[in-house]
Amino acid sequence: MVRPPWVLVAADKFKGSLTAVEVAERVATGLRRVLPDLIVEALPVADGGEGTVAAAIAAGFVPHHARVCGPLGDPVMASYALREGTAVLEMAQASGLQRLPAGVRAPMTATTFGTGELLRAAVDAGAVRIVLGVGGSATTDGGIGMLTALGARFRTRDGTPPGPGGGALGTLADVDLHDLDPRVLAAELILASDVANPLTGPQGAAYIYGPQKGATPEQIAALDAGLAHYASLLGPAAVDTPGAGAAGGVGYAALTALGARVRPGIEVVLDVVGFDRALSRATLVITGEGALDAQTLQGKAPAGVAAAARGKGVPVVAVCGRLELTTEELAGLGIQRAYSLLEREPDAARSMHEAGPLLEQVAATLARDLLG
Repeated sequence: MVRPPWVLVAADKFKGSLTAVEVAERVATGLRRVLPDLIVEALPVADGGEGTVAAAIAAGFVPHHARVCGPLGDPVMASYALREGTAVLEMAQASGLQRLPAGVRAPMTATTFGTGELLRAAVDAGAVRIVLGVGGSATTDGGIGMLTALGARFRTRDGTPPGPGGGALGTLADVDLHDLDPRVLAAELILASDVANPLTGPQGAAYIYGPQKGATPEQIAALDAGLAHYASLLGPAAVDTPGAGAAGGVGYAALTALGARVRPGIEVVLDVVGFDRALSRATLVITGEGALDAQTLQGKAPAGVAAAARGKGVPVVAVCGRLELTTEELAGLGIQRAYSLLEREPDAARSMHEAGPLLEQVAATLARDLLG
């Protein structure tokens, strides 16, 4: 018996243009222009960064909100998702670059305190398993703010608490973890991250990611030295563990003090949203993101979706705003064909502005090519 066509749209956002939910909606609309009765299932995905909470909510998680400390100390409202004891959090909602005023960077003083408050809010709501996406952070404080919010105590040489941010790490003299929130320690904590950097050194958190957070060369050197001093007090075992340098050292703090483990972001998200169940129904998967480029090859959402679908023998095609991968590179990912908005509208600015209608047109072409 031949299975009827069942299309699963599992795409990430088109950054700056469309959310992952909107991408799925536009693709479905375009497909049904050609095949009105086509079965289309939407399963928005993300790679552990921005959009991870939205993907969980689209998959049936319940949205929650918490008022927490932003990276500069001002209160911000952060969202997370919860279902049956599993919480999905984005660090960037509390401590991300997106929370800074336009043009402002605070590499020495930005704090992860709000991330700790967000973790605490999740366990307050009943979470026993927490997925923490750690992309887009504004911080390089080694997670000291997060741990402080969870009950850890840090003192400088004169016995006072350190100031906020990574710039104060070099002043530390004492660490006390005895009062860490036992509920967080008891929870299963999974860091959704594709970062494999160690905490310190030339490939560490400060040197690799400090520049995008506004750090000068002198500040980068100071932050790296501060992180090394901090690790000498908190415990050096996880310093070189892949992922310790994630989110300015939050990876290290979570591994060392909270018993976390690191998993590739897209793998975690696919588990959370129930991708395998949806895949079992599909005869074709449509994935995508704003740009299919060299970063995609490093494990971004379309690569993870394609790998999972290929393992089940389900064909995959992609939609994107900009396509920079060769046919051979796409095939290596398991993507048979990719459709770019720039093929319809070569002007990049106009393509981004009109991404929704253009994506519907691209999806209609895809339907005629592959499903008609």
